[in-house]
Amino acid sequence: MTYSDHVTRGTKFSYKSDNDYSLQLTRWFLIPIGVWPQMSTATKVKRIFSHIHILTCASLIAIIMVPCLLYVLLEEKDTEIKLNIASPLSHWMMSMINYCLLLTRSDDIRQCVLHMETDWRYIRKIEDRQIMIRQAKISRFITGFCAVFMQSGTFLFAIAKSLSTTIVIVGNETVLIHPMTCPMYTKFIDTRFSPANEIIVGVEWLSCFIVNSVSVSTCSLDAVFAMHAYGQLDMLFSWLNDLVDKEGNENAEQRLAVIVEHHLRVLSFISRMETIMQQICLVELLGCTLNMCLLAYYFITNMDSFDMAKTISYAIIYLSVTFNIFIFCYIGEILTEQCKNVGERVYMINWYELPHKTALGLILVITRSSNVIKITAGKLFQLSIATFGDVVKTSMVYLNMLRTMSSAA
Repeated sequence: MTYSDHVTRGTKFSYKSDNDYSLQLTRWFLIPIGVWPQMSTATKVKRIFSHIHILTCASLIAIIMVPCLLYVLLEEKDTEIKLNIASPLSHWMMSMINYCLLLTRSDDIRQCVLHMETDWRYIRKIEDRQIMIRQAKISRFITGFCAVFMQSGTFLFAIAKSLSTTIVIVGNETVLIHPMTCPMYTKFIDTRFSPANEIIVGVEWLSCFIVNSVSVSTCSLDAVFAMHAYGQLDMLFSWLNDLVDKEGNENAEQRLAVIVEHHLRVLSFISRMETIMQQICLVELLGCTLNMCLLAYYFITNMDSFDMAKTISYAIIYLSVTFNIFIFCYIGEILTEQCKNVGERVYMINWYELPHKTALGLILVITRSSNVIKITAGKLFQLSIATFGDVVKTSMVYLNMLRTMSSAA
């Protein structure tokens, strides 16, 4: 009896609706930025429109990021103003890098999506479906919460800032403009005059939405893939509990073969997920450490000036950035622990009631589970709660250094 023979017995469910339920929010976030994978059956026209869509999104990010970077490097001389621009600029740069990484990993994302669809198709037991639906609900909650946090933080801050007005002096003329979160290099586009100011502000809103969508999409992919793998391992645990049948163990060897095959299938999915996410996680880890430091600095300096609106805004954005990196670290922690638990669960069943040869076969499962596939950031840092603590501590160290340098200046 093969793996597919085992899992296709029993009650049939609508696997397509279950699979759509688990991927629905992720698909909503990936489609607007053109990252949702095109299937092999896509027509030539759809592929052309997809390339145009991707080019448009990349251009919207670049048209804000590049002039802002030039402004910081070539035009602005005030160190304090440069520091105030550093965090939003790094946010745009992180998103551009992650956007490119998502596009280069589109084939792997497609394979993971197809893998998930196959897993849902094979579910026939009510208990297994309940396990998977429970994990799908968790991933949807994480995705939705991350989206609300990110958009209510940086996006609303960018809108609120640009809706206000400020006075600038150009030559002998006093001009009233809408300030931008990412100022533009004046030799590239001079936004001090109308209608360029209003047009670029609108472009910045669109760009900010795309940038935030990239951040939400990376978090969403990580959550959906990780919780799917977590649920598949939970199914494996329930199969292990049923391996020792009180009514007889004649088919125990066949059931063990199914368990081993399923275990290897889950590990291959986790390995592909690690391939997709490792570089993205490294960008998030380094970028969030920098942004947490800068946002804490903005919060402290604005408290001194009693600007309550900005202070609250910085606090919300700080919490959203912290939540973002916490999700990556938390998911890495629980998935690694779930993989480790396979060997322990195998040992805890009544293996001594199994036939001798079948019981010996369990050693292979225990040995394989001891070699855990860890979710890492660029294969340099393992994502765990301890890593999240290190990120917070490192950002505070950088904050103290920054405050010392600004006080000395």
